[in-house]
Amino acid sequence: MSTTLPSHVDALVIGAGAAGLFYAAQFGARGRSVLVLDHARKPAEKVRISGGGRCNFTNMETEAARFISQNPHFAKSALARYTPWDFCDLMSRHGLTWHEKTLGQLFCDQKSGAIIQMLLDELDAAGGQLRLETDIKAVSRADEGFKIKTSAGSVTAGRLVIASGGLSIPKMGATGFAYDIARQFDLNIIEPRPALVPFTFEGAEKDAFAAISGVACNVRAEAGGASFDEAALFTHRGLSGPAILQVSSYWSPGEAVSLDLFAGGDGAAVLQALKADNPMKSLASALEVVLPRRLVEMLQGRGLVPDLPRLADVSHARLEDVAQGLSHWQVKPAGTEGYRTAEVTAGGIDTAELSSKTMEFQRVPGLYFIGECVDVTGWLGGYNFQWAWASAHAAAHSD
Repeated sequence: MSTTLPSHVDALVIGAGAAGLFYAAQFGARGRSVLVLDHARKPAEKVRISGGGRCNFTNMETEAARFISQNPHFAKSALARYTPWDFCDLMSRHGLTWHEKTLGQLFCDQKSGAIIQMLLDELDAAGGQLRLETDIKAVSRADEGFKIKTSAGSVTAGRLVIASGGLSIPKMGATGFAYDIARQFDLNIIEPRPALVPFTFEGAEKDAFAAISGVACNVRAEAGGASFDEAALFTHRGLSGPAILQVSSYWSPGEAVSLDLFAGGDGAAVLQALKADNPMKSLASALEVVLPRRLVEMLQGRGLVPDLPRLADVSHARLEDVAQGLSHWQVKPAGTEGYRTAEVTAGGIDTAELSSKTMEFQRVPGLYFIGECVDVTGWLGGYNFQWAWASAHAAAHSD
């Protein structure tokens, strides 16, 4: 990659992450000159750590309903025109393979580094340039489109594409740059917030959860009208795990989260079956068949598992009452772990003034916003990568 800034390019991309690199390769492949700038030392570091290093690069079940936005219809156009299978085809052309883990999640067999290299190879083949460790000093309108002053000099560009992400994981270089540019050009911002993030608790609840840190079980977690059936993990600070991360995107401060410890199953039927199979056991002892022992002990201490010495002596009505409590366990988080551990940022650039077909800011022709910085936030499991690919593709193939 070149280390010298050109004086002018057809498109300048700020952000060398998933969306920025993919846009640049797609746009460059159309015979246009393109330059990617980033202040980081290495490109696509969030791609590198994703999926435990294996890169959960898309989800086969992608649809607009699995994204959160002030405008739930905004993502439909881009997602329809660049699908998970389109990205799989690209991977195949580079000799990469993948496997499905659960719930439509696709992981790269060759790990995340191979995905990054593929993006860089695509950029190189398209004639694009990448310049890292370059700070953006100022952005302004110019006769040629935009003038960008950087720590390495100035460059003009016909198009300016903001792909700098959101605020999540600041230790990896996340900044609010995209929001600064939006404010400069008078574009509204939906209040950003951490999403796909663990919950924290205070007081007795925090102590109880910390005492069983590391325990996990399948639950149905519900908050803000959304529910997810996956694992929950108790931690020293509170709750994590896939089900918890999912509902965190829908949760509002001060609200309770409902946990169904039967994960959507018929709790009363489960307890009645335990009674039939273990009539001489206590309720707590029998419950260890379906729930981790340390969790049962904690639930006993919080009154959700009453002291019932022999199930044979317990009525079905009493078991139904217990099942109700275990199916609708209400916990109230004190907050979240914040951007430090949030996988993505919800909110961001208001889609009301962006074209859903091109991602262009309609009042400032030539200015585009793609990827995480836009108010489109996917579920856990590869959805946010698919939004990066699809939004970048939409912008790169606009006239």
